[in-house]
Amino acid sequence: MEDKHFDYMNVIPLVDVMMVLLTIVLMTSTFIASGIIPVELPKVSEDQKAVAKTATIIVDNRGLFYFDSAPVTLQGLREKIDKLKRETPVLVKADRYVAVQACVDVLDLLSSAGFKKVGLQTERKQQ
Repeated sequence: MEDKHFDYMNVIPLVDVMMVLLTIVLMTSTFIASGIIPVELPKVSEDQKAVAKTATIIVDNRGLFYFDSAPVTLQGLREKIDKLKRETPVLVKADRYVAVQACVDVLDLLSSAGFKKVGLQTERKQQ
């Protein structure tokens, strides 16, 4: 009897490569979704509603300001928010260990510019 030869492609290495690529994509998408600026948010007892299409101002634990993830000075922040429509919701993410004055400076800047939709992002307390 004559043996039949099967011509086939071994797909196991292909699956291995695809799993590695999937892992890389998932890891990088997590960093993009959560942001690359480390901020430890203060805790609250209730969940907050998510706001869509907002301008984001971040104050990190060193008191540095970021507007939509780009570093700015307080004067640069003033210039950035002057270009926004006053109806635009603004989300302020301030590190829980930042000096209160830095956060107050941002909130005062937004208030004096006429923004009414200003939120302070927090995290829910672990009970």
